[in-house]
Parts: sequence; C-alpha cells; structure tokens
Amino acid sequence: MRKLEGKVALVTGSGRGIGREVALQLAAYGARIVVNDLDASPAEEVVAEIRGLGGEAVACVGSVTAPDFAERFVGTAVQNFGGIDIIVNNAGFTWDNVIQKMTDEQWYAIIDCHLTAPFRILRAAQPFISAAAKREAAEGKEIFRKIVNISSTASGGNAGQTNYSSAKAGILGMTKTLSKEWGRMKVNVNAVAFGLIETRLTQALAGDDSKTVNIEGREIKVGIQQDRLAGASQMIPLGRPGTPQEAAGSVVMLCLPEANYVSGQTIVCGGGFGHL
Repeated sequence: MRKLEGKVALVTGSGRGIGREVALQLAAYGARIVVNDLDASPAEEVVAEIRGLGGEAVACVGSVTAPDFAERFVGTAVQNFGGIDIIVNNAGFTWDNVIQKMTDEQWYAIIDCHLTAPFRILRAAQPFISAAAKREAAEGKEIFRKIVNISSTASGGNAGQTNYSSAKAGILGMTKTLSKEWGRMKVNVNAVAFGLIETRLTQALAGDDSKTVNIEGREIKVGIQQDRLAGASQMIPLGRPGTPQEAAGSVVMLCLPEANYVSGQTIVCGGGFGHL
C-alpha cells in the first residue's frame, strides 16, 4: 500500500476538510507531507496526526495569496525533505454575489486564491522540478511527478459565482497548458472538479440560521439552506453529497503510479452530477 514511499507532497489548505483528508491519505501511502493552513493550530494538528501514524510531516502556515508564500512553501519542502514530487493546489473558499453587487475585493480575493496562488506555487516549483528531471534523465531514470489542481463543476457557470466560476474555469486552462509544458519533465498535470461535497462551506442551514468563517479578517457567509441542499442532493444520481474522504480519494488516485500515463485531464467528482 505504500506506493508513495519517500515521495514529498505539498498540499495547500490541508488543515481542514478535503485538504486534510488528502494529506492523510497521501501520508498513508508513504508520502512525506507539507501541510498548509491559514491558521497554525489546524495545520499543526494534522502534522501531529500524521506523525502519530508513523508518517513524516511539517507545517507551512499562512495565506496562499501572500506574495512570498509560493517560495516559502516550496522552500519548506526542499529544506525539510529534499524534494518535490506531488503538489495539490486545494486551498479555497467562496464569496458569492450576483455580478452587479460583487465588489472588486470579492473578485480579486477569489481569483487570487484559486488561480493566482496555484500559478505562483507552480512557477516557484519549476526550477527544482526541471533540475531534478534533467538529472534523472541523465541517469537514465524515468521518475514521474504529480500536479493535481482543484476545480469545480461551477467552472461551467454558476449563478452568483462569477468570481469562483471564472477562477475554476481558469484552473482547467492552466492544467491543460502545464501538462503540455511539463510533459517533457515527466510531470503529470491533472485536475479534479468537485461537485457537492460535505464541508464547512456547504453545511446545512436551518431557517434564518447563518454561519460565517473568518478568512484573513473577512467574515464570509457559508452554508446552504436545508431545502436547497435537499434539492441539490436529489439531482445527484448517487443520491447524496460526497464526503471529504471520497473527494480526497479522487485526488490521491491521480498521484499514484497507476496514473503515470494520465495527464491534461479533469476528473469530475460529483456522484454522477455535473459535467465540464
């Protein structure tokens, strides 16, 4: 089962939810993990959990949108584990509104988190990956690395989510482009587009109940009214939202050796609902 023994995996937004499950599942396959979260506490908890299970992990705390984050994130992997084998661009949140009410702040906050941050991380990782690939090729080795970018079925358009839908559509273009640029370096670049997954962002709300999460000082409303959630669940052929564990599984399978000849693809993890 330890098909990723010794590999080094960087996972953004891995202190909670789907990202946490991705980190734990990759660790179970033997990967050494760089855990990231906005807040130190959840990141350190996941690190402790991985170490408690006999794995190796370190934390890189902070916002993926910070100008210095990408270099710091990549540097954490190289300095602590000596390499980069897997990058999962998972961090994200939603901040919805119809276009006439959407502010520039809302637009850029979502674009920067979901599209600019992955771009910067992959750009920062390129010199190390390129040097490693040249060295391995000279030694006659064929070693594959994995990039998994997280998109959404909302990339096809979703009312009230101009910012989020645009960012998630952009990720698909980035994925296809890098699969062509990085193929010569034996890097598989793929994406997973999530449908309705049970997380704190999609928790059920009853009546006038409202919940928020604090994202870099902003109180962002989260959750879905119970009747709307029930209606959405009825449209899913499998009859329910996905779990974080199931969502993570669709990411992790693209990181395994079995996916060495899969690149430039987008898998929809939506229980049969949603297409791109």
